[in-house]
Amino acid sequence: MSAHTDRHEIAVARYFEAWNATGPQALAKAVAAAWTPDGTYTDPLADVGGHEGIAAVIAAAQEQFPGFSFRLAGSVDGHHDTARFSWELVSDADGTAPVAGSDVITLDGEGRILAVLGFLDRVPAGA
Repeated sequence: MSAHTDRHEIAVARYFEAWNATGPQALAKAVAAAWTPDGTYTDPLADVGGHEGIAAVIAAAQEQFPGFSFRLAGSVDGHHDTARFSWELVSDADGTAPVAGSDVITLDGEGRILAVLGFLDRVPAGA
């Protein structure tokens, strides 16, 4: 495994820590650890920048899907300052995953996220 790959995997691990952080303080800390101060997050449902905006999007997703965790699906594929990966939103109760997607992230020289471009691959019926 190259140093590049480690860098990408560490950034993605921090990203999932943010999405799975519970409570406003833990969430704010995790977002700050994962993203640059002016980092962005864009998916079909959101287009935000800065730590507060990103934390608000994550908190809203957690409210919409209580008792669910975001998990990496497969491996992280990265080169230069870019990585891509797939994820699932998994029910802690029964292991079902009604939502799945793929993200592409861009990193700065320190390995923090500058930008996330997210795509939804599977969404619940009626959502």
